[in-house]
Amino acid sequence: MDEIEVRVEVEINPTESEEKVRRAVENVFGGIPVQIKPLRKGSLLVMEAKGLEALTKLYNLLRRERIRDAARGALFEGLSEKIITFYLNKQVAFVGHVSFSKAVAESPLGPIKVQIKCDNPRQLIDWLAPKTA
Repeated sequence: MDEIEVRVEVEINPTESEEKVRRAVENVFGGIPVQIKPLRKGSLLVMEAKGLEALTKLYNLLRRERIRDAARGALFEGLSEKIITFYLNKQVAFVGHVSFSKAVAESPLGPIKVQIKCDNPRQLIDWLAPKTA
């Protein structure tokens, strides 16, 4: 598969522990280095990585949780040319599971935003979340 860039962004609200938000991201994406950027309220955790390795943990979680079909739907829904954008529930990620969410209002603490850039996103979706039926 060609060049893949993964970018994960998640707001850390003033009421949240940076450590817990970091753990939520690591539970889904592994120990990829993160940057913390200050926002007007709270801060933003940003993780950027290249290559399929950045998605290996998510790949394994989708199989363990048996949610490939739901994942596939969410990934295709977020597909726009060469970018796939999707959102994950932060609290669910903290306990080591995967739950897709919407960009706003589903979780009071806000979602984890994931963007994957690649030349062949359909091929990537087929790898990450192949059809089960």
